[in-house]
Amino acid sequence: MTTRAFIVGCSGPHLTPDEAAFCRDAQPWGFILFRRNIDTPEQVKALTSALRETVGREDVPILIDQEGGRVQRMGPPHWPAYPAGQAFGRLPGGCLGQREMVRLGARLIAADLREVGINVDCLPVLDIPSPGAHEVIGDRAYGRDPDTVAVLGRAAAEGLIAGGVLPVIKHMPGHGRAGVDSHHALPVVEARLEELETWDFRPFRHLADMPLAMTAHVVYTALDPDQPATTSRVVLGEVIRGRIGFDGLVMTDDLSMNALSGSLRQRAEAAFAAGCDVALHCNGRLDEMGAVAEAAPPLEGEAKRRAEAALARLRHDPEPLNVVDARARFAAALAMVA
Repeated sequence: MTTRAFIVGCSGPHLTPDEAAFCRDAQPWGFILFRRNIDTPEQVKALTSALRETVGREDVPILIDQEGGRVQRMGPPHWPAYPAGQAFGRLPGGCLGQREMVRLGARLIAADLREVGINVDCLPVLDIPSPGAHEVIGDRAYGRDPDTVAVLGRAAAEGLIAGGVLPVIKHMPGHGRAGVDSHHALPVVEARLEELETWDFRPFRHLADMPLAMTAHVVYTALDPDQPATTSRVVLGEVIRGRIGFDGLVMTDDLSMNALSGSLRQRAEAAFAAGCDVALHCNGRLDEMGAVAEAAPPLEGEAKRRAEAALARLRHDPEPLNVVDARARFAAALAMVA
């Protein structure tokens, strides 16, 4: 069957018959899991197996937001509580020591995810918080300057890839200046292009070789005063593909967020018209998933090439890791800044 260019979630810890029938017919490119889908390791593994069986593709991407801190879908008692990105900047040993711990943390996250059948993590956050901005990014950021964010963001991406999990760089081209939370309202950033170019875009440019990226539901008046990045041909074409030079697969941030206007179908259509490769829908509502599916084209052409190139980077032989020793070393390092 034809794979279509969208990613969806499901409503709970088990795939319902209606959800299975929808996915079997609509053939989404991938799936995303949230806390509502997570109970025990055995349950998550059964769910990811069911999702793969439903669409008949072993390499289907199954995503999760497992950053650490307040954005961590899998947590205690079955999985460790990982720190937010900001914590690594307080570690002693300078940039090299911080980079080592970021990479190790991501490698451990990859081990957790791969064990239960998840192969994509929406990490690293490459946004740079600005003074006065909304705290939706806040402590999720690795630092307050582009060089720190770029170096530590790359370390996180490399740790995931080494563990057999693909990273998603987010939120392109930068969410750090947003004055409101895009889950609830549309942020409008009025920074000059020169500021965006030298500050916000730099971490994304540094990681432009990564396989997957997620857009920001943010209006940048210097780029396109009328459309947020997700639905802006200017931002997708001239900035993300042009100035940043990203040639990987671009997915939208969650289309059900209140930053966007119009019906779910209209939002998806606008994102595809702007140049997004894949639409992402997260809340698990079957009626909304159907609307996104109606707007989603077959995954073909450049979008298919980028999707195949991304999946080709999945390691099926993860870098060797003594998990027990690695967890002890990681915990000892982070205890210094607890």
